[in-house]
Amino acid sequence: MSHPLPPDTHTWLGSADPDFMDLAIREIEAADPEAAVQRLKEAPGLVWVCSQRSFADLAEAWQANPPIFLRHICPIHQERRLAEGSPVKLRLDGELLAAIDPTLSFSVQTRLFGERNLKPFQVNETLAEQVVAAVGSPLQVKDPQQVISVVILAQPMGIRAWLGLSLAAQNLSNWAGGIHRFRRDPEQISRSELKLLEAIQVFQIPLVPGGQALDLGAAPGGWSRILRLYGQQVTAVDPADLDERLSQDPGICHHRLSAQAYLARGPGRFHLILNDMRMDGPASARLMVAFAPHLQPQGRAVMTLKLPHQHRLPVLRQSLQILGSAFPVVRARHLFHNRSEVTLYLGIPAP
Repeated sequence: MSHPLPPDTHTWLGSADPDFMDLAIREIEAADPEAAVQRLKEAPGLVWVCSQRSFADLAEAWQANPPIFLRHICPIHQERRLAEGSPVKLRLDGELLAAIDPTLSFSVQTRLFGERNLKPFQVNETLAEQVVAAVGSPLQVKDPQQVISVVILAQPMGIRAWLGLSLAAQNLSNWAGGIHRFRRDPEQISRSELKLLEAIQVFQIPLVPGGQALDLGAAPGGWSRILRLYGQQVTAVDPADLDERLSQDPGICHHRLSAQAYLARGPGRFHLILNDMRMDGPASARLMVAFAPHLQPQGRAVMTLKLPHQHRLPVLRQSLQILGSAFPVVRARHLFHNRSEVTLYLGIPAP
């Protein structure tokens, strides 16, 4: 017996880094030129959208060809308006409850903007209890199959709350708003480690234990440390020193050279090549093309592409064109832990 799909809707919320929201809106308008897009000034990084194409239609298109800057989307099936100072008490109506598939795991994801008297976990617990009691779906906070999205926005005229139900795969990210959180690691060397951890999850990068990995611009060694946690044998290339905690690791071989000088030595071949160097986009792309012959036949590459504040799209397009001469670009994504850059996941080099 088939179960009803979530109700179709043409209104939804999109999330992106506030500094890249212009580019995210361009992605929305490219997918639906007739879409009405409203920035919510009380919620930086959030837009309200009413599109000609349904949420399900757009979600399916973006699953096949994901946007770069739009991180997360969620449908709006219910809207509540409350007077300022009113207690926020949310319940799912019968239509939305009926659309929840009891055979699929679910999670409630809540984001609050400006509302100080409420915590996300309070909303999550209340609605999760209602779903379990009324539907019986198994609660699974991490990697759910379906998601109840809740966004609560405090505005001068009162409080608006939006609720929607979708399959997790439709939302572009399993994390609320596309905001990836990682538990603090006391051994963390640099903030850049979070970029690689997120990239491994988002791109589902296969890391075979014992694989050979090349870390270009490795210092101070954050990415090398993460690679070691995944069982990789690491060749770290950087003229600067690595963190002293890595100096005794026999699985890391540090070459105190620039990437260009190391390339001139004729390195071997690697299962994975990483590049988080502070170079302008086209120059970094050319460097990766030069290293492409040193990937194993089933190799992969990950790089961050630095984008200037001005002319971001031309630089991105030029860099992707350069990379395209050697690599198929599997994914390009402005990750939550990226700043003025995007992360690229590159596939098997072209012949």
